[in-house]
Amino acid sequence: MNNKEILRNGLEELGLKSDDKVLESFRIYREILVEWNQKMNLTGIEDEKEVYIKHFLDSISAVKNGYITDGMSIIDVGTGAGFPGLPLKICLPNLKTTLLDSLNKRINFLQEVSNQLQLDDIEFIHGRAEDFGKDEIYREKYDIATARAVAGLPILMEFCVPFVKVGGHFICLKGPNANLELEESKAAMDALGLEFIEKIDVELPDSELNHNILVFKKVKNTPDKYPRKAGKPAKAPIK
Repeated sequence: MNNKEILRNGLEELGLKSDDKVLESFRIYREILVEWNQKMNLTGIEDEKEVYIKHFLDSISAVKNGYITDGMSIIDVGTGAGFPGLPLKICLPNLKTTLLDSLNKRINFLQEVSNQLQLDDIEFIHGRAEDFGKDEIYREKYDIATARAVAGLPILMEFCVPFVKVGGHFICLKGPNANLELEESKAAMDALGLEFIEKIDVELPDSELNHNILVFKKVKNTPDKYPRKAGKPAKAPIK
């Protein structure tokens, strides 16, 4: 099976369309990623098959069990090279997408990818989650907040949950320590207004990686004091 077929099969298994336009978008995305990676650190993975599986299919797996659907509003916090937000947007073109990152060079990269793929309805924010989570334009305005490989779970919750409206979901992609991180996050869940819904195991093709998706529902408003000022969540996670 060639790389294109691996990607196509992966998309179809997730119930997503895998037409030539979608597959070509991912091919271009990977090319720009490799090109920009020569001048800035975006990823340690450049091989096409590895990018397709470990970045693209891993990101898109966040649609499992139907929490993210086309037409929703989503913010990807600490998006980096665009994962998982940009692959989700490619597959769900009506997703109202906000990509937030603290490094302007990464935002420039994401804008370049978006321009070349002619993606609409994306907002790019250069800044910190601690600042924009306090901003009434963004606070509690999204159906979904998501993040991948950004920080430990209690820290990640404080970064992401203030963006989610009551009734919406926080969905994060985690590695093999998901259960331990869940145990460490009970105080943060209570403080921020979250309820744990489920852990979804993700099997990636041709990969030994053990990934999980953790799904939380926001059941009450996040108190005004969260997120705390920049640097504080990482130094002193809610315990």
